[in-house]
Amino acid sequence: MSELEARLDEVIQSPKDHGVLEMIVRRPAVGAREILEEGQLDLADGLVGDTWKQRTSRRTADGTPHPDMQLNLINSRLVALVSQDKSRWHLAGDQLYVDFDLSEANAPAGTRLAIGSAVIEVTAEPHTGCSKFVERFGLDAMKFVNASERSDLHLRGINARVVQPGAVRVGDAVIKL
Repeated sequence: MSELEARLDEVIQSPKDHGVLEMIVRRPAVGAREILEEGQLDLADGLVGDTWKQRTSRRTADGTPHPDMQLNLINSRLVALVSQDKSRWHLAGDQLYVDFDLSEANAPAGTRLAIGSAVIEVTAEPHTGCSKFVERFGLDAMKFVNASERSDLHLRGINARVVQPGAVRVGDAVIKL
């Protein structure tokens, strides 16, 4: 925990207006991950080929996929810190890994981000660590990202939805609109 706290400033110093898409991960089946160089973001499907549309949600009355949880974004500096190796980033389970400040102050719900030819919108649905995050990165990592005193930093990441479909590629700029 002390190492995580000591390196928090690195995460906080992420770009605020113009960042970079560092990794794209598609989840074609439960527990499976595909690291992509390019992906398509779609209004109905989110990341094309991802299983978001087949996943149930405890946050909807009928258990259908939550429309405001179509995409998960995580700060690449944070995932580098908790994973300790880029070969383990994809284990976080998010689709878009960005070097960009995802804090409430910088990217509140309603913020639109242009990535490649797509535009996404940050949603208000919270994105928090779960038992899988603990299994992959440890209890201290989950406590660190979910600590109430840091909740406004959205260290575990944010949820978003596609508002303009398009292609996204690793290395694309992430621009706050």
